[in-house]
Amino acid sequence: MAAASVPVVGITGGIGSGKTAVTDQLQALGITVVDADLAARVIMEPGRPALAAVAARFGEAILLADGQLDRAALRRIVFADASQRQWLEQLTHPLIGEEIVRQLAAADSPYVVLSSPLLLETSQKTLCDTVVVVDVPEQMQLQRTMQRDANDEAQVRRIMAAQLSREERLAGADRVIDNSGSLAELRAQVEGLHRDLLEALGPAAGDRT
Repeated sequence: MAAASVPVVGITGGIGSGKTAVTDQLQALGITVVDADLAARVIMEPGRPALAAVAARFGEAILLADGQLDRAALRRIVFADASQRQWLEQLTHPLIGEEIVRQLAAADSPYVVLSSPLLLETSQKTLCDTVVVVDVPEQMQLQRTMQRDANDEAQVRRIMAAQLSREERLAGADRVIDNSGSLAELRAQVEGLHRDLLEALGPAAGDRT
């Protein structure tokens, strides 16, 4: 079964690159956005098998008082130990993939966006008809992430090291959005992307807007 009945546009970028600013704007333009990070939250909801497996491996201390996953605690563990991260990925990636496919299949906009930080590292890229990379210099990634998440530099660098390099991401892109400038400059690029995608889809796209 196809993942979606409309074209799938994958959007990715390293941590702190500004993927959310791009996808928020596309959503405001009427495009359905499937967010892999949100899919990852769905599969880790209380009562789901994935959360039970994580708690069994790392202990009840990995849970908050209300039974939700303590994501910050889990992040500290898996980005400090590659074997733990590998175990977690083997558990969660298939489940996340199933949730993504379910959400893509429900999309009814002219095209659907799959936003994922791991798009190019995983089989998620096979779901996409085109790949857009949101790009910023690595130093800007570092600064933005530290400001946004209140993480120390060492933690952010560990996360960045676990992701594809900037060069590898750019090599996998069909189109690049440069987010090193102003918000107005970003908005203009996103509007141009949206316009080009609609034009490529032809007159039928207008029936879904």
